[in-house]
Amino acid sequence: MATPRWRSTVQGLSASALATLAALLGLTTHGAAAAAPADTFPSRSIRLVVPFPPAGATDILARAVANDLQKTWGQSVVVENRPGAGGNLGADQVAKANPDGYTLVMGTVGTHGINVSLYARMPYDAIRDFAPVTLVAAVPNLLVVHPSVPVTSVRELIDLARAQPGILNYASSGNGTSIHLSGELFKSMANVQITHVPFNGSGPAIGALVAGQVQAMFDNMPSALPQAKSGRLRPLAVTSAHRSPALPEIPTIAEAGLPGYDASSWFGVLAPAGTPRDIIAKLNAAIVRGLQSSETRDRLSGQGAEPVGDSPEHFAEFIRSEIGKWALVVKAAGARVD
Repeated sequence: MATPRWRSTVQGLSASALATLAALLGLTTHGAAAAAPADTFPSRSIRLVVPFPPAGATDILARAVANDLQKTWGQSVVVENRPGAGGNLGADQVAKANPDGYTLVMGTVGTHGINVSLYARMPYDAIRDFAPVTLVAAVPNLLVVHPSVPVTSVRELIDLARAQPGILNYASSGNGTSIHLSGELFKSMANVQITHVPFNGSGPAIGALVAGQVQAMFDNMPSALPQAKSGRLRPLAVTSAHRSPALPEIPTIAEAGLPGYDASSWFGVLAPAGTPRDIIAKLNAAIVRGLQSSETRDRLSGQGAEPVGDSPEHFAEFIRSEIGKWALVVKAAGARVD
């Protein structure tokens, strides 16, 4: 029996020609699994990069997300700390990673909101090089003062700063951090002169404040909360738009004298740009489900964090708005990192 013409034609093709034909037909050498990657995702461990040192808020939230994903999928989620350049180093590694859903980053207000305006040269584009998955949590900063400062409210602090310009200093964890820029936004909106004193990290800064070497600080809630509850520092207000469940009796800065003030830190999961949308959807559903569990919500709330969990589209819009907001603050502060 004669061989059909179509079969003899295919048999005569070279390997390279067959590969080209397969590409034209939308096939791959990986077969059906590559055509529908979310069907088998995840089939191996996932790497969640934290672009800051261990034990900080970014690390704490990343490990909470990793724990929930491991419970959901039965696959290991490895949290990898890659600090450096204000978070740019770790974020850049993920921006350049294979867009298959197996490498993610816990982005922050710094890596995806502030740094684009703060750094003269950025190794990545905070919008173009990433696929947002979900906003994980908002973490307000807490405005605290040393007990020796004769004020008990934001209004009294503003009045004191206006009556004696330059008499007050405020500490931060470093130039360009959300803690620093929370203070600069406060100065700008209140029209007061308060001197910024940067430290190498939140720990040394809060230590200097407790010792009375500086008078105020807009510190992250997880590290400021114990000092406020012990009475070593006096809390005046939180920097978020809403009161914190961790300190419900403490007003927001907006309530206490500066309407419209909002300078929360935030944290969210992102994948490299080009990650298939069905994998992004699968990651989003799993992370949001974990954030909605009472166990995770209670754990994060105890740290002063407010779990969120939103859609990739909403998170993308939020990042764009944050870049615009912090660009104005950075410009007003004159902050720059070369």
